[in-house]
Amino acid sequence: MAERTQPIRALPGAIAAGFVLAVVLGAFAVVVSGADAERGLGPADLAALRFTLLQAALSAGLSVALAIPVARALSRRRFRGRTLLIAFLGAPFLLPVIVAILGMLAVFGRNGWISLVLVQLGLPPIQIYGLHGVVLAHVFFNLPLAVRLILQAWQAIPAERFRLAAQLGCGSRDIWFLLEWPALRRAIPGALAVVFAICLTSFAVALTLGGGPKATTLELAIYQAFRFDFDLGRAALLGCIQVGVAGLAGLVAMATLSDVGFGGGLDRSMDRWDGAGGLAKAGDALAVCLTVAFLFLPLVAIVLAGLPGLDTLPATVWRAAGVSLLVAFASTCILLALALPMAATIAGARRGWLETVGLMGLATSPLVIGTGLFLVINPVADPFLLALPVTAVVNAIMALPFALRIFVPAARDVLQVYGRLALSLELTGRTFWRVVLLRRLRPQIGFAAGLTAALSMGDLGVIAMFADPERATLPLQVYRLMGAYRMESAQAAALLLLMLAFGLFWLCDRGGRSGDSV
Repeated sequence: MAERTQPIRALPGAIAAGFVLAVVLGAFAVVVSGADAERGLGPADLAALRFTLLQAALSAGLSVALAIPVARALSRRRFRGRTLLIAFLGAPFLLPVIVAILGMLAVFGRNGWISLVLVQLGLPPIQIYGLHGVVLAHVFFNLPLAVRLILQAWQAIPAERFRLAAQLGCGSRDIWFLLEWPALRRAIPGALAVVFAICLTSFAVALTLGGGPKATTLELAIYQAFRFDFDLGRAALLGCIQVGVAGLAGLVAMATLSDVGFGGGLDRSMDRWDGAGGLAKAGDALAVCLTVAFLFLPLVAIVLAGLPGLDTLPATVWRAAGVSLLVAFASTCILLALALPMAATIAGARRGWLETVGLMGLATSPLVIGTGLFLVINPVADPFLLALPVTAVVNAIMALPFALRIFVPAARDVLQVYGRLALSLELTGRTFWRVVLLRRLRPQIGFAAGLTAALSMGDLGVIAMFADPERATLPLQVYRLMGAYRMESAQAAALLLLMLAFGLFWLCDRGGRSGDSV
């Protein structure tokens, strides 16, 4: 449809995209101008670059390799609770990073559950800090994503192909080479690239489980140069390198994501005769059970460790919780103000450049944006006084790509169904937004708002650079308690953070879906 046949104007979406472009490119331009390129990279900087690439490659490889048997099991098995399990694979995405790390320490740490068993057997405890700890945490967060990506490839194979293979007498080995491996060959590169790109910009994991000279990422090196050395030139130079590496990885991820070309089918239920053997059933059950244990034991550990200390939390934790709720609310409002007009403009006018602007958050480091905004604000105001507004804006931009993925298809459907009718009734502009579009998008608005609020509640990025001792969000307060070795209070605060993050998501999502009948 042409833009003139739509009841909405493209200007609000263009203004929102312009704001995002100004923040991201403006911050990056300031970082580039402040980079001390003449000094070049020192040995520590090169070590950070090497470690960043190494941990991202190992994390991506392990996540995808472990996801293959799990996705295969979920593809060829039908069992009670399967749909719920697939839905819960998205839980680690909403889980605050600092909460997950505390849970992993309780299970895999030196004094964790597994180490206690090893000590009883006369074996040394697990050492979780360093490269292996960073990789383990990244696998925890990205294994569910890899499973979902690869599972889509398996589910794209028409059931008729498996029926034909069974009629031809193909065994499990034949089906693997004829059907499954071709699907995986197309899905694996994209999954590897996506996970690799995500691990490049991971900050909180490296901050808590790395941090030593041999386990410093580019993100952590930027933070150290900014926070401890106040070397803005070095921080800016590292930020440029980080954006370049992350941007290249993001382009590779977008280029390698492709549909599996097996043609269409009749959408019949898929019966997998090749997995009927007892060994195949045992292998699939083992893969699913180990994955469930790996993903949910840290959550159980946080609940068990944090419950006793909830009623004795210090006042600083409750104040930090209030600050986090305020930041989450502001981030959600900013996100909706940006994403809704951009999505409507993309859906109506099909402006490809708007969608490209919206995806910039995937290839941009929040620490780089934070560094740029600090350089902009510092000459005219105290940046630490603006820590919370800056954090809210950056969190909204980081969530924008996910919100657009949620809004654009639904907005396109609404405009296709109701656009011409609205024009005939002269329902345009604000009236169309209020009467038609916002009502029809209410479930998507609730889901995107809940997603943004949960992600903002658990963010430990820009606020770690800007916050002063008197002002902290709940994730930062948990990190400070960990640094002070007050682990009981940290675990209780982490449980509070977990409840608030999932509670916000549930409230927003349920609030949006309550209007389905409108």
